[in-house]
Amino acid sequence: MFVRRKTSKNSPKIAIQLVENIREGKKVKQKIVRHFGTALNEDEAKVLTRLALVYKEQLLKQSAQLQMFELNTFDTIEKLVKSSQAKQPERLDVNLKTIVEEKRITTGIHQVFGKIFDKVGFNEVFENFSRKKSSVRLLKNIVIGRVAEPASKRSTARLLSEEYGVNTQLTSIYRMMDFIDDRAIEKIQEKTYAYTKQLKGEELDVVFYDCTSLYFESFQQEGLMQNGYSKDGKFNQAQIILSILVTKQGLPVGYQVYSGNTFEGNTLEDAVKLIKEKYKIGEVIFVADSGLISHKNIGQLHDNNVSFIMGARIKNQTQKITEQILDKSDYQKVNDKQHETGLTYKQITLDDNFTMTVTYSPKRAEKDKYEREKAIEKLQSKLKKSKNPKGLLSNFGYKKFLKIEGEADLKIDETKLKEAEMWDGLKGIVSNTKNLSPLQQITHYAGLWQVEETFRISKHDVKMRPIYHWTDKRIKAHIAICFMALSCMRFAEHEVTARYKKLSPAEIRRQLKQVQTSILKDNSTNKLYALPSKISQDAYKILKLFDIKHITTPYEII
Repeated sequence: MFVRRKTSKNSPKIAIQLVENIREGKKVKQKIVRHFGTALNEDEAKVLTRLALVYKEQLLKQSAQLQMFELNTFDTIEKLVKSSQAKQPERLDVNLKTIVEEKRITTGIHQVFGKIFDKVGFNEVFENFSRKKSSVRLLKNIVIGRVAEPASKRSTARLLSEEYGVNTQLTSIYRMMDFIDDRAIEKIQEKTYAYTKQLKGEELDVVFYDCTSLYFESFQQEGLMQNGYSKDGKFNQAQIILSILVTKQGLPVGYQVYSGNTFEGNTLEDAVKLIKEKYKIGEVIFVADSGLISHKNIGQLHDNNVSFIMGARIKNQTQKITEQILDKSDYQKVNDKQHETGLTYKQITLDDNFTMTVTYSPKRAEKDKYEREKAIEKLQSKLKKSKNPKGLLSNFGYKKFLKIEGEADLKIDETKLKEAEMWDGLKGIVSNTKNLSPLQQITHYAGLWQVEETFRISKHDVKMRPIYHWTDKRIKAHIAICFMALSCMRFAEHEVTARYKKLSPAEIRRQLKQVQTSILKDNSTNKLYALPSKISQDAYKILKLFDIKHITTPYEII
């Protein structure tokens, strides 16, 4: 901020202004803070200049008291902690009528997730990170901002300023994202895997793998942004494919990003490389859903000596295998409290290397029957109303239950309905494991909900989609930020569950958002005070787990 004299060649007048420099992208522009008037000579200009300097000094004094809260949340929290631990007077002599609240800061989110961020080592992922302290701090804030309230980068910048005392420019966020290159992303994954191993305290024995699609607010296709099979039902919008590896506790191992038109079955080769080459995991059981199953993928896993359990497409088997699947006379009961009542199973040998374990679930049978009956009911309604019933043949969900009579008469095929009923409640898994019983295989496969839960958290709690970036580099940086936020949430959930009680990531976030501190100013003395909020028992326990002390009484900020 400085005083500017503005003159013109053809006039003796001198304009006196207080201005400040504002950066917009790569350009620096001058913004007028206040116009003090126009002088006709040097004496008048000096008077106006003195007024401008006095006004400038007043502005600086007003901001000086709270400058520490405007710079960075971590600085603020650090000062609050130091003040609370410093020697305080026995009593605070204040007049409540002169006390005003200057700012209220949410501290719990930054205290806990900031600590996890550093413990994992995310503060060391940039090249020459010790020279990029402001960018590391900004990365930390953006990751924690996504944990607290995921939104666009523009909305995150506003949120950090309004609720967490972190002032930043959108352009600064984008400059920081440019440091998240391929090497930084590799470090992010290495540190995530190392921390997962540290929490487990042992080598990984089971990993779960799956893919999902993430769409853009765009209909253009470029680079990674391509149309493909959308699991979000956004078939007309560009997307990317995200694959992820997690442990049986749901802890993250690693991820890969692919163009939106990639068939998820073709991603398995990279998953095998991650397991065998990058992470050097020895004996591990690879668990995945039926979407990845193919002769090529099964052979690839087996040839790389990776034990696997994968969902089987039980309706695409030979007649001999099909007859064994549908013959329920020799299914065995599962007497295990971990599984639902009435669950039965059978193991079928496919060849020397592979077996198929088929389960029958009464609950699943009821669900399959209900969904089919609803589909038939909807189909019958459409047949009555449709002027062109043959158009329904293009719908795969309806086509399997229809038959054509005569030239154009469409009817529901009762034979196909009875055939569909035979498969109600049946589900299969194929495996090459020799040292696991059928029941152990079933148990491991049932753990796939962990990777599904991880995707749910990534889409809903972290809001990876929709994506608002268009270049491949920014897209990868966005996914990396979201992955760090997801990892921090999963690590927090694991530690809280292991040492206190089961709390979801969303509940942990909700509890910590209630941990706040009001910054109070005494207008008669200009002294600053901190008034901590009252917090719940759960929030208190979470803070204690991470060695964070919550002060309950007001104190002076020294």
